[in-house]
Amino acid sequence: MRFLRKLLLLACLCLGAPVLLAGSIDINTADIETLAAELHGVGLKKATEIVKYREANGVFNSVDELTKVKGIGDIILEKNRGRIVADVNDDLE
Repeated sequence: MRFLRKLLLLACLCLGAPVLLAGSIDINTADIETLAAELHGVGLKKATEIVKYREANGVFNSVDELTKVKGIGDIILEKNRGRIVADVNDDLE
């Protein structure tokens, strides 16, 4: 029985590790490749649009502003809400 508990604990740790290791993606600093690789439903085209929007309009003041980007709607935002941040500090503006 002890072996099964250890095996179950090991399985939980292994399966949960990617969730624990996944960090937040800052939409104000991430590059195109990072955005495309880390955000669900965002490929190179949408990632490029995010960076273009950021360059043209300045930093995102909130995660919700991401929906102003062409091709990013509420569904993509909600799929990624827990993974993204919009860190606003004076160095970025």
